[in-house]
Amino acid sequence: MVATLRRTADRLIHLAAVIGAVALIVELGVILVDVVGRYFGAPLTGAQDISTMTLAVLVFGAMALCDRTGGHISVDVFERRFPEWLNRAGDIVGAALGAAVFAGIAWTVWESAGLSQMLNLRTNIIDLPKWWFQWAVVVFSVITALGMVLRFVELCLGGPRPAHDLAESGE
Repeated sequence: MVATLRRTADRLIHLAAVIGAVALIVELGVILVDVVGRYFGAPLTGAQDISTMTLAVLVFGAMALCDRTGGHISVDVFERRFPEWLNRAGDIVGAALGAAVFAGIAWTVWESAGLSQMLNLRTNIIDLPKWWFQWAVVVFSVITALGMVLRFVELCLGGPRPAHDLAESGE
């Protein structure tokens, strides 16, 4: 059962990361066109709106993959001195807290997106509906939270700890 959940979660995480990567390409393209346009006296209209909204998709789209690969910033100064059970307990608590934080983000942005949709809130320059991007943040936050819950369960069942140091883990 856990293996099936892991495969499904990995597919969702991969999809979110691909969408985040597309947002990065869009972000770079918008900035490039805007900078070149400014040089010729014709900046891209709405570049700030597009950049701001795609940045949210980029960050939250990549967050689940960052967690899955152990890419978050970690301070492991004492990790080698601690017993394995204490390191595992720290990873378990970290996964639980992370899941709670991302569930909280999802809930808060869910409420905000509903309000934005009800009030028809849009960006200032080119009138992009804000709720489109807020719903994306909700979905990506839920995927990240579910990935962290799954990591919590796997760690509690004795699964491997995430590798914080790639040189140490042999990757």
